Amino acid sequence: MKNTQLLLINDMCGYGKVALSAMLPVLSHMGYRIHNLPTALVSDTLNYPKFYIHDTTEYVRQSLAIWEELGFEFDAISTGFIVTEEETRIISDFCHRRAQKGTRVFVDPIMGDNGKLYAGVPESTIGLMRSLVECADYAVPNYTEACLLTDTPIAEEITADEARTLVDAMLALGTKSVVITSAKVDGASAVIGYDHVAGEYFEIPFELIPVYFPGTGDTFSAVLMGRVMNGWSLQRATADAMRVVAELIERNADQEDKSAGLPIEACLDVIDHE
Repeated sequence: MKNTQLLLINDMCGYGKVALSAMLPVLSHMGYRIHNLPTALVSDTLNYPKFYIHDTTEYVRQSLAIWEELGFEFDAISTGFIVTEEETRIISDFCHRRAQKGTRVFVDPIMGDNGKLYAGVPESTIGLMRSLVECADYAVPNYTEACLLTDTPIAEEITADEARTLVDAMLALGTKSVVITSAKVDGASAVIGYDHVAGEYFEIPFELIPVYFPGTGDTFSAVLMGRVMNGWSLQRATADAMRVVAELIERNADQEDKSAGLPIEACLDVIDHE
């Protein structure tokens, strides 16, 4: 893995462990060479009552142009939170070009949860995220995002047949594999998906832990990417990412300031348990 180069495209948070701040320690610990492209500089996690977001669209534009001129190559790219429509277009174009060269693309289409778009995210983001999913090898939306991307009505609970239909609708957008988190299937919380390498659908149930930390989705995506890039099947990688997040939450459930996210660097041994 020491020569496997990963590019993480996500926001950088100054105070708190979310986005790049959560993903970098995980993938570095796994032994990958990590490069990053901040889509925004954020003062602190959005769970605090005040925060500042600095748009880096022009930085992203210039950086990608220079990197392509210099011939920088990546084995895989991961995309997460993207701030502006223009930034989404720039990143989507870049990912499409790299996908054609064989670079693996992981897309977390961050834009909503709990049945709605996040505050400040325009409806137009849905269509732009579809363009990213189109070139993805692995798309990792939550249930709300999967419904928004596929024009599927959002429900409190779905059947196993409806879960399969939602997975197929995501595949119809162009992604080769998909992992949909935070679904409720036949009364049980589950992660559902399809692995194009194995040609298999899967459903992995889990017990909800009644504790919330921001950044758990970023940690999940990082572990998933790291395991897949190390040759694990998508179902096995998904199950392990779920295990890591659950263990991190349980270990830090008594943390007073949960808005800061999980103390990733102090808990990297969890990744080694497998």
